[in-house]
Amino acid sequence: MPTHPRPTLIRYDWTDEEIRLIHDLSLPDLIYRAQQVHREYHDPRKVQLCTLLSIKTGGCPEDCAYCPQSAHYTTEVVPDKLLEIEQVLETARAARDSGSTRFCMGAAWREVSDGDQFEQVLKMVRGVHTLGMEVCCTLGMLTQDQADRLAEEGLTAYNHNLDTGPEYYQRIITTRTYEDRLHTLECVRRAGITVCCGGIVGMGERLSDRIALLRVLSNLNPHPESVPINALVRVEGTPLAHQHPVDPIDMTRMVATARILMPASRVRLSAGRTDMSVETQALCFLAGANSLFTGEKLLTTPNPGQDQDQVLLNKLGLSALDAT
Repeated sequence: MPTHPRPTLIRYDWTDEEIRLIHDLSLPDLIYRAQQVHREYHDPRKVQLCTLLSIKTGGCPEDCAYCPQSAHYTTEVVPDKLLEIEQVLETARAARDSGSTRFCMGAAWREVSDGDQFEQVLKMVRGVHTLGMEVCCTLGMLTQDQADRLAEEGLTAYNHNLDTGPEYYQRIITTRTYEDRLHTLECVRRAGITVCCGGIVGMGERLSDRIALLRVLSNLNPHPESVPINALVRVEGTPLAHQHPVDPIDMTRMVATARILMPASRVRLSAGRTDMSVETQALCFLAGANSLFTGEKLLTTPNPGQDQDQVLLNKLGLSALDAT
């Protein structure tokens, strides 16, 4: 439970200039401020564990420059058809029994198409919901009717990342516009589903692009309930394969700034943790992260396994958030 009253007001009108001033504080001041906000809204000793499963892999028509599942690039990802429902539910049960309270299902689609495959996904959502877990999907763009149907089956959250700021976005993706992404987020909100939306650090963007991403996210009203902060996973065959690794302090600053701007949101450490030291992840938790994806894969990219995550949490004196 929060350890203090909540004097920090939640705002939806942050400017780039205000965000830059926060981001550029001395690191001790930035983390101190983030910790103050974090403790007003969250138990600083609890971390939500989430599991992400690729239910349909590869062959995506989008050209996202970071993604090994894009059909535009030659990578080691082998396209695969939509998984069977029972296979998904078996994985969800194992995740629940290992401490995950949210189960996320991702399909490499540009957009959801009505038909047999969507009907199968709806059954998956209903099945995971009956296991007592939060259910999240990331399936690409949605219509309002599709979002409503997902909500009816018990979908808790929908992930649809903005990836980066509006200006840099067009250098990363040309097959879908920023406005397309925002429209899907609007459909999700209208359906009564919570929003999971964040971005990726390390794609060659400028600091101003990172600030712009945080401004767009923090000006959504309400804020996304979940804000994943991803470090680019450099995959051979993709256009971003040879980017420089993300600086640990840059990652910490993004987490801390997101925490200050969006106090009630869960800030999730997502992709790229295999390249992060224990010390880097500890800094991110100090900066206000309070969720991570566990399991050996995030869709198709490597991720620390359950055992490694438990060792990490034990070292830091943290524990998994119980299901509510």
